[in-house]
Amino acid sequence: MRAAVFHEPNQPLTIENVEHAPLKRREVLVRTAFAGLCHSDLHFMEGLYPFPTPCVLGHEAAGVIEAVGDDVTYVKPGDHVITCLSVFCGECAQCMTGHPNLCENTEVKLQPGVARRLTWKGEVLNQAMNLSAFAEKMLVHEHAVVKVRDDVPLDRCALVGCGVMTGVGAVFHAAKVEPGSTVAVIGCGGIGLSAVNGAAMAGASRVIAIDTVASKLEVARQMGATDTINASNADPVEMVKEMTGGGVPYSFEAIGTKTTAEQSFQMLRPGGTATIIGMIPFGTKIELHGADFLRDRRIQGTSMGGNRFRVDMPRLLELYVQGKLKLDHMISGHIKLAEINEGFAQMKQGTMVRQLIDFSAG
Repeated sequence: MRAAVFHEPNQPLTIENVEHAPLKRREVLVRTAFAGLCHSDLHFMEGLYPFPTPCVLGHEAAGVIEAVGDDVTYVKPGDHVITCLSVFCGECAQCMTGHPNLCENTEVKLQPGVARRLTWKGEVLNQAMNLSAFAEKMLVHEHAVVKVRDDVPLDRCALVGCGVMTGVGAVFHAAKVEPGSTVAVIGCGGIGLSAVNGAAMAGASRVIAIDTVASKLEVARQMGATDTINASNADPVEMVKEMTGGGVPYSFEAIGTKTTAEQSFQMLRPGGTATIIGMIPFGTKIELHGADFLRDRRIQGTSMGGNRFRVDMPRLLELYVQGKLKLDHMISGHIKLAEINEGFAQMKQGTMVRQLIDFSAG
């Protein structure tokens, strides 16, 4: 099968013929239909997060079950599935207390460099995030997939696998946005737009979208934003405080920089909560004024929106069918696997929301 191989930071991915191992107990083979280009993958490609190489990146995908290993009862060949990096065991303390996205069982949620599912030129090829979606097929644990309805296009399903789940989940699970409240979202990429959409679905009376790209702010309005701020020509903290009379009860940072993380906290009113969704580069520290905590301001992180993906993702697709979850607006275009480097180059320009690799396109 063909896959895009990551060799070392700041070098192009190469399209190679790779092999997958025979299926083991409780593993499934997924024929990849679509895989999204996510900023998280770009962080690895740019060396901002260490990862053993060579490897196959990619973690936002949907496809069709091609084969199942022994003792797999959840899915069968032909089922449509979304894959998720929040692989869970269902038995550890985190899973049993309602946090399967934080599963601690390293026999199921394999650590980087442990998986031996892929080979290239006879050598082990590392599997990224237990998925490696930038390949024509994915060999994964059955607890890395969720079975979904087959009447929703698989490119829309792929979006839910990371960006949408993370953004909407941050609103519903991490921050628990209250109806009638005011929300500010910094960054209108796939995750930020999903947070905007999630806030609208949660009943926020005002949703302020912040970005430096005018076209993304326009999409944000289509996703449910009531107000927009172009941060290329204004201080977003001062603008938010002026617009709201002192700050917001909920803010979301969906870019992953030191500056925007600090801004998300600075724009809070007393009692407000800032939720960091973006992947801030490894080793980066953020600085906050200690006195600002004295009036119950909070800052928190979230892992994949605190998802329980086998419950949440089918629900999100139902909301899409009902017209409440906006997925169509998020797709900037489809590309071929061979065009993956060009796709990431366009992502770095900042104008794309989500490009998807269409594996049927060759």
